Amino acid sequence: MNYILDTNIITAHMENNEKVRMKLGEIAFYEEEVFISAIRCYEIKRGLLVKNATRKLDIFEGFCREIRILFLDNQEIFDKASDIWADLEQKGRHVNDADTLIAATALTQDLLVVSDDSDFLRIQDITVENWLNLEP
Repeated sequence: MNYILDTNIITAHMENNEKVRMKLGEIAFYEEEVFISAIRCYEIKRGLLVKNATRKLDIFEGFCREIRILFLDNQEIFDKASDIWADLEQKGRHVNDADTLIAATALTQDLLVVSDDSDFLRIQDITVENWLNLEP
């Protein structure tokens, strides 16, 4: 299984969360892959810059060098995101655009979403894991 990390999991990793660190070590051992969306890269970096959090920015940039960043360069992602958004809107279950695009990326690339955000649970056919709730 390969994974795409959400902001809250990346933030936990940068704060040395033991559960996240252990899971990342396990993934490396089994030679699975971890990805971050360019959207999340942008969100995190802009937040760190506005806070002038230089130490955390260095940690984040180092983390980004270790994993693959996924870009929104595939029409299939946009088509899937449009389907997800329309389906949720019709059901009155709004999910923000960034989460919709992350979900579409996960579904089209066969990735498991790792997040502490319950919004992803509204999206049909997506698999979500919350590493912050793992037993030690």
